[in-house]
Amino acid sequence: MVRYLLLLCLAFPAGIGLRAQPEPASWQAKVAATLPLLGHRNWILIVDSAYPLQVAPGVETIETGSSQVQVLRNVLAQLDRAPHVSPNVLMDAELPFVTDQAAPGVTAYRSDIQVILRGRPVQSLPHEQILKTIEEAGQGFHVLVLKTTMTIPYTSVFLQLDCKYWGADAERQLRQSMAAGHP
Repeated sequence: MVRYLLLLCLAFPAGIGLRAQPEPASWQAKVAATLPLLGHRNWILIVDSAYPLQVAPGVETIETGSSQVQVLRNVLAQLDRAPHVSPNVLMDAELPFVTDQAAPGVTAYRSDIQVILRGRPVQSLPHEQILKTIEEAGQGFHVLVLKTTMTIPYTSVFLQLDCKYWGADAERQLRQSMAAGHP
């Protein structure tokens, strides 16, 4: 028995397995590292703190510990610099109907979001419809969920990624040429 313990001590010196784990990468670094891997049909969600933890295989959730405005600005800036993808912005149709009496700060948030998203088309859909779309997307495509410290309901921003260098017009023309049978 003593010989066995001595062998264990020699094989596994003190501290092995007891070292502190390295600090996890920041959410900004995670977005920067993941973005080159993402393409059309992938999603990046910037969500409030009560957004549910989804279990679809392609959904990855990161707690940012940062404000929603800060995370959204960072993600949009990274997407603007990306050569391969651009975001289609979706937001909850319920947001315009949330009052400051029910959720203090919502009016200021709506003003901030208008400034941040200026010039970008925004599609509004009911929250449950967006969640269902995300759940389905997570079955076959990667969905990166960035949870923020936001505590106002229906404030999540859903970014469906699309190909930046091949737009809807180019795709339509390609399909028309294919249907006509000539290049």
